[in-house]
Amino acid sequence: MKDAIADRSPNLERMDVRTLKEQVVKLLRGAIFSGKIQRGERLNESELARDLGLSRIPVREALQQLQQQGLVVDIPRRGKFVINLSDEEIQKINSLRLILEAEALRLCRAKISTEGLEALAVLVDKMEHSREASEIEASALDIEFHRIMWHHTGNEYLAQTLESLTIPLFAHRVLWRLNREMLGWASILSNQHRMLLKFLQGKSNQPAENVMLEHLSFRYTQPERFSSLALVSEESFDTVPR
Repeated sequence: MKDAIADRSPNLERMDVRTLKEQVVKLLRGAIFSGKIQRGERLNESELARDLGLSRIPVREALQQLQQQGLVVDIPRRGKFVINLSDEEIQKINSLRLILEAEALRLCRAKISTEGLEALAVLVDKMEHSREASEIEASALDIEFHRIMWHHTGNEYLAQTLESLTIPLFAHRVLWRLNREMLGWASILSNQHRMLLKFLQGKSNQPAENVMLEHLSFRYTQPERFSSLALVSEESFDTVPR
């Protein structure tokens, strides 16, 4: 850990706690995105503070901010770790997203203002003109679209649930692609989100679940695998005469 951050460490002396926290966030984000701190690696608050020559307070606050950004997860009785989701965990999250974001789509469609729709349309247009954007920039555009949609549901508990559920998934996806030097997320962003926008504008008669399933299927195989929709598909298959 010390070697991973030593050559990226700025001069951290004589800064107030808030500035120190931001510097530690920047330092750790850089180390995580560069792969110097690996996915799944434990982030020990005491060790980080010692390696950086700081008190634990700015390090603790930095780790909390990284947790809010989805890059760090806090596992009870084990500590904080860089996000690293298994394929099954990803599919279980997507199965929940499928149900909850379908509800968000319906609520947003009923409640969103003209200004809200314009903001989403501008964002999709920005995606269209950002096909060469980095994975981090593409992720930021992706998250911004969904956050606007969640905000316009009028249900802050639904928005908070989707935030806590989805942001770690986005962070994991960015790290997974960066570590494999895979690019191209930005190139499909506009197509992914144009169908959501069309539904929100009232220009699509598809059920919200179908729209959300198609959206998730751009990037994941069988995102409905752990949802009740998969059970319906299995039951339908079993009733087909053989």
